[in-house]
Amino acid sequence: MSSAPQLKTQPAGRPAPVQVLKTKAETALAEAFPSVEPRLPGGDWLRQLRRAAIGAFAAEGLPHRRVEEWKYTDLRAAMREAFPLAATGRASHDPRAIAASVRDALPGLDVSQAFAIFMDGIGVAENGLSKLSESERPFLAALADHPPAWLEHEISEVSQHVTEATLALNTALFSDGAVLDIAAGREIETPIALIFAHDDAAPRTTVTRNVVRIGKGAKVVLIECHMAPKAARQVNTLTQLDIGEGAEVVHVTVINNKEGSIHLGRTVARLGTNTSYRPFQLVIGEGLTRNDLSVTFRGQHSTFDLGAAQLLRGRGHADVTLVVDHAVPHCTSRELVKSVLADQARGVFQGKVIVRPDAQKTDGKQMAQALMLSPDAEFDSKPELEIYADDVVCGHGSTVAEIDPDLVFYLQSRGIPRPAALAMLIESFVGEAIDKAEPAGVQDALRTLAQLWLADEAGAA
Repeated sequence: MSSAPQLKTQPAGRPAPVQVLKTKAETALAEAFPSVEPRLPGGDWLRQLRRAAIGAFAAEGLPHRRVEEWKYTDLRAAMREAFPLAATGRASHDPRAIAASVRDALPGLDVSQAFAIFMDGIGVAENGLSKLSESERPFLAALADHPPAWLEHEISEVSQHVTEATLALNTALFSDGAVLDIAAGREIETPIALIFAHDDAAPRTTVTRNVVRIGKGAKVVLIECHMAPKAARQVNTLTQLDIGEGAEVVHVTVINNKEGSIHLGRTVARLGTNTSYRPFQLVIGEGLTRNDLSVTFRGQHSTFDLGAAQLLRGRGHADVTLVVDHAVPHCTSRELVKSVLADQARGVFQGKVIVRPDAQKTDGKQMAQALMLSPDAEFDSKPELEIYADDVVCGHGSTVAEIDPDLVFYLQSRGIPRPAALAMLIESFVGEAIDKAEPAGVQDALRTLAQLWLADEAGAA
């Protein structure tokens, strides 16, 4: 009798299972976890979440164009290789580099009174946050082993959703981040800046998680500055906000992305009753940027008002994808996204507004507009409305245009040089979105960044 091994055959009529081949980047990220896990912060509660998350990522892989939410941003194709993870743990950094990053975070705006700075994903310095936040420490890595109950609950609630690959990867690998706990009734006039800088000249992957709790009736301005790195970076960052009843939050995010870099940003915001959440996002650069926003109304009579501007050249790619969940009645949502696209740049807007059956008296509007500076640029817009209630006011729109040559001629006929005329028209176009940013000092800094980009674009033209 032969002792040769018997081949298992598939039963007749049943298709053979398809084995999905993993890319080099997917394999590298999954295989890096066992070696870095012992150095990542967190007790047993977080280790369990991390292991479940990396298992989900290994099974799912990077999102690609066949995933509907990623059809315009094929991350699997874009991330051909995974950069090595940045070193974890505290390290010494040049105080001059820290001071320069704080100074240059936003031009013309002094953020030195309240800031936390992260170098390659690790918190290295802060000032003023202990006076503004109820958290014992402002850095997540210092609290993760024995977190307060609210912090463990917040991280666990968001991290359990491991079906989305980039969220799962963030849960598995985040090394640090900011923790802010703003007390009820606290009105903070000074903007709080979270500055993410880089001092390693080699390509690196950095993963961070910020957790923010805003108490009842509090008011705060939060600024995230992701500064241009010296070398290409692959960034995965998540900010989660729990906004209490009657609170008012302005949340400004600035991303300066270098060519060859990938920035994956995600915001998860849950809004209580009578809250106001006003985020603004500015993306500049030639890398790939994806900003996901998930906003859930948990209390009535609340407002979400998003403004965004994307200024791209080269092969820059920026994608704003959001889901707004009107789960309760009497809430308002607004989204305005402006994209200026030069060379072979590509802008994407995907906005889904869900109105639940009980969410009567919902008022939701979204608008995406693109200004094309090149025939090779591309803009993709996919607004969606899922309405299950009958007493609502909802709408969406999208426009794409080139600069009107008659307007350029008019300005030139008044003695304005063509580059300056073009810059004036472009600044007017994006200015409508920047007008949404608050307070005035922050708005001025954003305008300066836009003007610097326009000056570079005029010089390159």
